Amino acid sequence: MQPFTKVTAVAAPIDLPNIDTDRIIPARFLRKPKEGMAGLLFHDVRFDDQGNERADFVLNQAPFRAAKILVVNDNFGCGSSREAAVWVLEHHGIRTVIASSLGDIFHGNCYTNGLLPVILPRDVVAGLRAQLHAHPGASISVDLESQTVTAPDGTTHRFEIDPFRKQALLTGQDEIALTLGYEKEITAFEARHARAMPWLAADA
Repeated sequence: MQPFTKVTAVAAPIDLPNIDTDRIIPARFLRKPKEGMAGLLFHDVRFDDQGNERADFVLNQAPFRAAKILVVNDNFGCGSSREAAVWVLEHHGIRTVIASSLGDIFHGNCYTNGLLPVILPRDVVAGLRAQLHAHPGASISVDLESQTVTAPDGTTHRFEIDPFRKQALLTGQDEIALTLGYEKEITAFEARHARAMPWLAADA
């Protein structure tokens, strides 16, 4: 997965709470391969029945088209456990989601796909969205190393993250890549184990 260190980019505010994964990517698109999800983010609220953009949707508005950061309301990513909700955000270029709370499974899926979920107090997140509405196209900076978010007005907010998750994002390693990094040690262990307990491998 792509490492995450620091992103300074246009941020888009999404005010609706409880946005579930079916709104992020409708269920009928889940059979598409991961590589074919470009253009499907928020499909049914971004486009009308004829496929035309809805002008009132934030990501269709000129100041926010290049957004790489979403600042969302409570419980974003709730609902079903589809990992595709993170994949489609990535395909759109989103690198981080800032919220006061996220759906638990969505939260975990972000880490395993290189998308940084940032949790801040509700009043701070609401303040960030207010700044983005007041100054469309404004940038936010998210620095994983220092665990800080710098708002458009220059205010800095610190966020917490599990050290293991932080290191995985900084190095771009998911659980599989991390495990493969210990391949020699695993092979040596299996050899020792086979010698010490050969009867366990007798029927293998």
